[in-house]
Amino acid sequence: MIKKQNNAFILTTQHTSYVFHVLPSGQLEHLYYGKKADCSQQAVEALYEKNEFLKGNMVSYSQDYNSLGLEDMCLEMSAYGKGDIREPFIEVTHFDGSRTSDFLYADYEIKDGKSSCDTLPVSYGTEEDVQELKIVLRDRCYDLELHLVYNVFASCDVITRRSVLINTSEQEVTVNRLLSNQLDLDDCEYTCSLFTGAWAREMNRRDMPVRQGKIVNSSVTGTSSNRANPFVMLWENNASEDAGNCYGMNLIYSGNHYEVFEVNGYGKTRFVSGINPNVFQFQLGQGEVFEAPEAVMTFSDKGFNDMSQHMHQFIRNHVVRGYWKDKERPVLLNSWEAAYFKFDEGKLLSMAKNAKKAGIELFVMDDGWFGERNDDKSSLGDWYANKKKLPNGLFGLAKKINDLGLDFGLWVEPEMVNEKSRLYEEHPDWVIRIPDVPHSEGRNQMILDLSRVEVQDYIIHAMTEVFSSANISYVKWDMNRIFSDYFSGGLSAGRQAELGHRYVMGLYRVMKQLTETFPKILFEGCCAGGNRFDLGILCYMPQIWTSDNTDALCRANIQTGYSYGYPMSVLSAHVSGCPNHQTLRNTSIETRFNVACFGILGYECNINDLSKDEYDAMVEQIALYKEMRSWLFRSHYYRIKNGKDTDYTKGVYQWIAVSEDKEHALGLYLQSQVLPNYAYGKFTAKGLDDEKMYRFTNRFIQYNVKEFGDLINTVTPVHIKKDSIVHNTVAKFVKMDGETEDYVVSGSLLNNAGVKLKQGFCACGYNNNVRFFQDSASRVYRMEHVEVE
Repeated sequence: MIKKQNNAFILTTQHTSYVFHVLPSGQLEHLYYGKKADCSQQAVEALYEKNEFLKGNMVSYSQDYNSLGLEDMCLEMSAYGKGDIREPFIEVTHFDGSRTSDFLYADYEIKDGKSSCDTLPVSYGTEEDVQELKIVLRDRCYDLELHLVYNVFASCDVITRRSVLINTSEQEVTVNRLLSNQLDLDDCEYTCSLFTGAWAREMNRRDMPVRQGKIVNSSVTGTSSNRANPFVMLWENNASEDAGNCYGMNLIYSGNHYEVFEVNGYGKTRFVSGINPNVFQFQLGQGEVFEAPEAVMTFSDKGFNDMSQHMHQFIRNHVVRGYWKDKERPVLLNSWEAAYFKFDEGKLLSMAKNAKKAGIELFVMDDGWFGERNDDKSSLGDWYANKKKLPNGLFGLAKKINDLGLDFGLWVEPEMVNEKSRLYEEHPDWVIRIPDVPHSEGRNQMILDLSRVEVQDYIIHAMTEVFSSANISYVKWDMNRIFSDYFSGGLSAGRQAELGHRYVMGLYRVMKQLTETFPKILFEGCCAGGNRFDLGILCYMPQIWTSDNTDALCRANIQTGYSYGYPMSVLSAHVSGCPNHQTLRNTSIETRFNVACFGILGYECNINDLSKDEYDAMVEQIALYKEMRSWLFRSHYYRIKNGKDTDYTKGVYQWIAVSEDKEHALGLYLQSQVLPNYAYGKFTAKGLDDEKMYRFTNRFIQYNVKEFGDLINTVTPVHIKKDSIVHNTVAKFVKMDGETEDYVVSGSLLNNAGVKLKQGFCACGYNNNVRFFQDSASRVYRMEHVEVE
């Protein structure tokens, strides 16, 4: 709910309040954002900052308000030049060279529903589930108008903000920065969490105390980046997964972003976010409008898990859209790690046949199918089938795949071009590079200049032809390098700093048109894995390839990181071969599945080369996943343990996914490293109904005797040499039964006390009541509601 109360604006969600008011001077003072609170007129007045005299050598805003120093005020929007020396929200160079702005309150509008944005994607909602507040500010000295647009999504405790600058003057102005969100808090005892990394090791949570000075989380890669995801958290120092005050913030944008936490000399904390001003300028002519991306924020007084639930609900209901929004996703097999560039139609069909037998529903042909593409040095941009590999083209292969009973999908990288390609020969000016200057490439490729309409049109045309040429059900849209040598032949010298943002706007136009033209294709975003894992992409593509790293232990950490700000229903997760292609680590196929099944399950391995045991395990896994998929896709996800070492555990992860009706749940227990002579294990649930009774069980698994090495000789009448013919023969016929957990207990017991598990192996004996739990071992536990008389 949004209401104006005298000179105050009060934004209320189900559990939070957000309050600001108009100062007598015309600025907007931020008063409160937190747990739902009394917002009567007197209560709001109690929140005003009281200033009788200017502090120290602070700058006075004006002679009329000489006790007002903006440097120490909590503000909704701060401009450069009037005494607030903290990070500004807006910075403009005017026609006369001045950079000072003085935006003051002029008007407001409250309405049900939500306005659209002409140049960027935004969240969506109906008149029943979202309200909008528009605050109009006008510069006191220059003819500029700034709109602050707030949307309140009450049911999921989310408030969004965006800003729009309108040049109502007769002169051109230069926008040096226009951010999307500013949150000023009157305290400084906070910690911020950033999610950083690199290729193949995305989303590592980094906690840093916020003290006087600045902490910057930003991207200059042209993408939202795997180095620094735009989702961040700010929390009071006593906060935990299940208690304490915390804020979550994100940005609906896929380009260079900027998040700053700053504490000033008076103990106040400022957070700002938006387009990165360090690689940005934009010329705004008379009557022109600039729209900043939409920012998302939420608050919880119940810790990180509850904050995550707000974000998950918001993304599922107000960001992801289209035909696939609420549809269960097919289990796929991707050809990349099985074949890389070395395949032909026969090899693909052989894999597809075995995939169908295993229960796979979608076969995906990855990179290498087009032009003269036999490595990563050629053919990007030439989107026609390689007839040496695919003599019957895409249509012929797709038909044969379909005839097997599988859907067909393929990989594309439309934003890129190789120098060795027909496209580059015909249009060398279409790439982002500085003319006559040596160019820096990544993965032997260059970036097409999507700031140019003719390049956008080419990609739309080329991809339309590809997607129309066969019965294509799925598309993996990749983008495998970051930006360098920013320069566009389509922009004048004075407008080159606009390229990064214009590229993103062009990309969104391309994605919007193609996803609307092919609404039933399941599009998956990818950018060298998680290099563009953001809410902007999720406005067009309902799922994103989480990381190019498919190692199960790495994925446990990566998926944990994403879970703070993104629901599992948008994370694509694959079971790959071992040794893993990124780490050379061996993990069991059970652990690989146990981690992947919490996201959107797929397989990425040479199915033809699997052992019988692994193939049989795959068949069982897919059947189990399909049995749970209908509720797992929409489940509420909670973190229990996040991989941190303790004195008695080494890298333990515990998660749980609970169905919306709390009838079903799936829990993960993963151990990165064994601690010798420590047999204890316990699983404590979250999110179950305290009053319901649940059957708590694990999957029955048998183990290869070779897992025990030459310990087999402790029970055999004759000595068996390790890895000998006899050892291998015994292993074919003798399996070691794993433990079984089977209890009917209440939700309250599972939520509060947990289940103490069977003893883990600790070198003192083994039978079917011992948990075989070595390095990288894991279990999934099912909790099903049962009626008990």
